[in-house]
Amino acid sequence: MQHLTVLGSTGSIGTSTLDVVARHPDKFRIVALTANSQVDLLFRQCQQFKPGYAVMLDEAAAIQLRQRVREAGLSTEVLSGVAALEQVAVLPEVDAVMAAIVGAAGLRPTLAAAHAGKKILLANKETLVMAGNVFMDAVRASGSALLPIDSEHNAIFQALPRGYNGDLAGNGVRRILLTASGGPFRNTPLSELQDVTPEQACAHPNWVMGRKISVDSASMMNKGLEVIEAHWLFNASADDIQVVVHPQSVIHSLVEYVDGSVLAQLGNPDMRTPIAYGLAYPERIDAGVAPLDLFKIATMNFTAPDFERFPCLALAYQALRAAGTAPAVLNAANEVAVAAFLDKQISFLSIPRVIKSVLDALPVGTVGCLDDVLGADTEARRAAQQQLKKSSR
Repeated sequence: MQHLTVLGSTGSIGTSTLDVVARHPDKFRIVALTANSQVDLLFRQCQQFKPGYAVMLDEAAAIQLRQRVREAGLSTEVLSGVAALEQVAVLPEVDAVMAAIVGAAGLRPTLAAAHAGKKILLANKETLVMAGNVFMDAVRASGSALLPIDSEHNAIFQALPRGYNGDLAGNGVRRILLTASGGPFRNTPLSELQDVTPEQACAHPNWVMGRKISVDSASMMNKGLEVIEAHWLFNASADDIQVVVHPQSVIHSLVEYVDGSVLAQLGNPDMRTPIAYGLAYPERIDAGVAPLDLFKIATMNFTAPDFERFPCLALAYQALRAAGTAPAVLNAANEVAVAAFLDKQISFLSIPRVIKSVLDALPVGTVGCLDDVLGADTEARRAAQQQLKKSSR
C-alpha cells in the first residue's frame, strides 16, 4: 500500500491522479489533499478519499472547508498556508508526493519533499525551471526517487535505458526529441494573433488543462519550460534537446540513439497514462485510458517549430543557455504576463515582449540556494509589473 499526498488535488493533474487512485484502492491510500481556494471540490474529495489532512492555501477558504468537514462528521484535519503544504509533503507516513501545484507556489513543498527523501511525482514545472540545481541536489542528497509526470518527460523517461545515469553519450543517446502540439494557434495567420482572446488561447485542441498552462501552450512557453525541465531531468544541454511540432499529440516524445534507432512512447492524449506509470513504477496498472487506435489516427505529422510565431520558445532556450537565475526570471515574467493577458490587460503578443524586456533588464545571477531563486523571482515580478504599465493592447 502506497500512502500519498496530492499537492494541487483540484487541478487537472490532481483530479486525474485521484481518478487513477480510485481504480486501485488496494494499492494507494490518500493521506493529504491540498488546493488553493476550491472549497466545494476539495470537500467532495475529502468525502470520497477521507484523507487525514486537507490544506487550503487561502485562509478564508480553509475556514469554510473546516466547517463543512466538521458538519459532515469527517475526521480530516484542515490546515492552511504555505507552511501547511510543506508539512503534509513531509509527513512520516507519506511514501509519495504528487507535485501538481501550478506556478511558483509549488516550489517550497516540492523541495521539502525532496529533502525528506519522498518519492516525487513531478508535475510542477516551476520547481525545475526556477531552482533546478537546488532541487536536483536535494534529490541526490536524500536519495529521493524522482519520476516525471509531464507526458513528454514521462515519455522520455520510458524511452531511455532503465537506470539511466544522466550520461547521454555514455548510454548511446544522440538527442532528445520533445514533441509539441503547436497549440490552438499553430496555423493562425500572424496578423491575427494580436487580437486573440483568453478564451481562444485556452481552447487547446488536444488536452484539457488549466487556464495558465493552456495559455503557455498557445504561446509555446510551456514547451520552452519543458526544454529547461528536460535539461535538469536528463542532464541534457540545450543543443541536445530538439522540439518537434506534432499536432496529433500521439507520440509524446522520442529518444534518438547513435545507432540510428529512435524510440518513441505513444498513447492517447490523456494524463492518466503518465500518472499511472509514475504511481506504480516500475509496474504498470490500468489507468482507465482508452487503447490507442492507430487505424483511426492514420496519419501523423511533424514540423520544426516556428520561432517567429512562437518567440516564447526562443526566449526559453535563451534563458537555459544563460543559466543561473535567468530561467527563474523567465518563469516569473511569464506568470505575470500571462495573468495580465487572462485579465485582458495586455494582448497575446505582448506576453513575449514583457518577458524579453525583463530578461534584458535584469542581470543573470548565480544560484547557490533557494533564497537566490526567490530573490530573482521577486525582482523579476516587480520588473514585469513595471513593464506592464508600458504595454498596451
